[in-house]
Order: sequence, then structure tokens, then C-alpha cells
Amino acid sequence: MTADYQQMNGIALAYMGDAIYEVYIRRHLLEEGLTKPTKLHHTATHFVSAKAQAFLIEKMQEQELLSATEEEFFKRGRNAKSHTSAKNTAIMTYRISTGFEALFGYLYLSGQEERLDQLAQWCITTVEREGKK
Repeated sequence: MTADYQQMNGIALAYMGDAIYEVYIRRHLLEEGLTKPTKLHHTATHFVSAKAQAFLIEKMQEQELLSATEEEFFKRGRNAKSHTSAKNTAIMTYRISTGFEALFGYLYLSGQEERLDQLAQWCITTVEREGKK
């Protein structure tokens, strides 16, 4: 990767992380046998909405799942000045979800595929276990 993730702002990291996390979720849903576009989209929102991502970060922090460096990249995304805002979402929830995406962007751009796989699987399991209460 030619881009230096160390120097990237939180919004750029989140831009990449959003796409990476989405691929994990889409692959998971297809592996679960979902094929209808409406059902795929509706189910995906349980995993990829700002609210879901903020919930997942909260759980990660409760369980002390993140390393100090991962926490730093999460904060870089959370604290980044965005010129957009989420539809139907509180500003703080949106900012936390941006941090979540920045974390995934950092892991991807720094080549940490094993850690990325591990966290994505943890997220999927957590949403399926706790997110559908």
C-alpha cells in the first residue's frame, strides 16, 4: 500500500474501513444463504448502521479488546471533523461509528489481516448474539 496510514486523517481511514467492514458483512450474509436484495440490505443494517457500530465499540471497550494503538486509531476517527452528518442518528453515535470504521481502515491499510478477520468475526458474533434483543 503506497498510502501512509500513519499520516492519514480519521475520515480517510473511516472511508476505507467502511468498505472493508461492509465486505465482511456481505460475505457473511451470503454464506448464511441470504440472496434476496431487500432481505440482504435489511439484515446488513443490523451490522453496519452507526448505532450498531457504536454498540460494538462500546462492547469492545468493555471487554478491553482493543490494543492501545487500535484505541488511538478509533479515537482519530471519532474525533475527526466531518463535514457530513448521519441521517436519523445522534451526532455522538455517528462520530463513534466513524471511529469504528477508522479502526477497520487502519487494520486493513497496515496489513493486519488476521486481526481484521478476528475483529470482524467478533462483531458478527456479537451482533447475532446481543444485537437482536
